[in-house]
Amino acid sequence: MIYDLIAPIYDRINGEIDYSLWADFIEKIVKEHYTLGTPELVLDLGCGTGRMTRELASRGYDMTGVDYSAEMLDIARGKAEQEGLRNILWLCQDMRSFELYGTVELVVSCLDCINHITKSAELSECFRLVHNYLSPEGLFVFDINGKYKFENIYSDRAYVMEEGGDVCIWQNSYNPGTRICDFYITLFSENTDGSYDRHDEVQREKMYTLRAIRKLLSDNSLELVGAYSDFSFTPATDADERIYFVARCRK
Repeated sequence: MIYDLIAPIYDRINGEIDYSLWADFIEKIVKEHYTLGTPELVLDLGCGTGRMTRELASRGYDMTGVDYSAEMLDIARGKAEQEGLRNILWLCQDMRSFELYGTVELVVSCLDCINHITKSAELSECFRLVHNYLSPEGLFVFDINGKYKFENIYSDRAYVMEEGGDVCIWQNSYNPGTRICDFYITLFSENTDGSYDRHDEVQREKMYTLRAIRKLLSDNSLELVGAYSDFSFTPATDADERIYFVARCRK
């Protein structure tokens, strides 16, 4: 799995993301839409190397981080230990079939994890599980790459990312009929002797419209209460590159 391979350089590749600002946005959402005080138990679904999990943990929330990649979780766990964070439970599980030990009051899923679920039935099952593990009136905050990004930024373009001695080549192929974008990824990782190992893999994301997300949420008793294009709460449309959703659990 490519995310196992790029785990050591994942944070450097995404170094421009301001997780503190993103967490501020989440806390503003909670203040605006959570009616039962301040949530204590929070799930980070598809947590990767735990950037958001650790950011929220540092603010006092009891966190659970779920990710399918054991290598990502190893890095997340190590960084949490370095930062002295002891209020995080890490679980290596699939977003489409995860299990928790009890309910939480807030579920977050950041950096377009939802787009990686490419079958609507499986995304519906993910939303059903979110509803199952959310307490009544609990919130689900997540983002997706929108229609504009698939058609104009992903499209059929190629990208090259270099970090230290590692090089990642990313070739996109978007099918507007299926709304699936295939990412043909080649990673060259440098060894200590100066030689390189090559790893190839194909990853996929699916484009979901606002309407499609709204229906899948509604089908699983999750009420859409907001969809925004930025951290300033600008109402989103399908013309936006990234869309941030807020849904409330109805039991």
